[in-house]
Amino acid sequence: MKIYAIYNIKGGVGKTTSAVNLAYLSAAEGARTLLWDLDHQGSASYYLCVKPKIEGGAKELIEGRLNVNSLLRMTGYPNLDLFPSDISYRRMDQALEEEKDRPSRVVGKLLKPVAKHYDNLFLDCPPGLSLLAETIFGLCDVLLVPMIPTTLSLRAYNRLVRFLVDKGYNRRMRVLPFFTLVHPDKPIHRVVTANVREKHPVFLKTIIPDSNIIEAMGVKRSPIFTYARQTPDANSYRDLWAEIKERSG
Repeated sequence: MKIYAIYNIKGGVGKTTSAVNLAYLSAAEGARTLLWDLDHQGSASYYLCVKPKIEGGAKELIEGRLNVNSLLRMTGYPNLDLFPSDISYRRMDQALEEEKDRPSRVVGKLLKPVAKHYDNLFLDCPPGLSLLAETIFGLCDVLLVPMIPTTLSLRAYNRLVRFLVDKGYNRRMRVLPFFTLVHPDKPIHRVVTANVREKHPVFLKTIIPDSNIIEAMGVKRSPIFTYARQTPDANSYRDLWAEIKERSG
């Protein structure tokens, strides 16, 4: 099972939108796909019309007292299942700290029963440099970093890279940043997207626009491909997924 984490230190950068659409595209290609909504706000669960609720909560989940397979929910889209969010996920760090084993080993054991049933796992991660984030860095194969093309976003990305290098996380996983919520009428967006991608080839070439059509996912409660399949906005996610697969091997 290949693990893709959609993560940024900052919030409000399009993590959930990207996670839902990329997971949908993976499933549409026939890959058995699971999306784990790790953010206690439950936005991915909301988009996919699944109640954000885990009976027993984060503590019992991390302690291994829950049957993970029984927690998974069908989304109504072929090959795409959801591991729902829960409000108790806001205490996930505390639950991980209380375990005697290493957090990455704990979560790895938690995922082991489902690994044989899925080809791709997408993690919709909460923002912040937390213990949960460090655990995800130790588990994932591809770290996807959506960013708004602004100075503060670049600063947050540089901070993340320094952290990964210092901790040695970059030795195995692929880190693939890309720009989201891009508005072509904003000079700073034009300058940053052009210059950064030219000077730093690690950035994916595909950009995701700031779009009312994409934003409508919150109203439609579905991936963009269900209501605006042939739009340039939908095509931007198709191009992004194709580039991710090419770059991550």
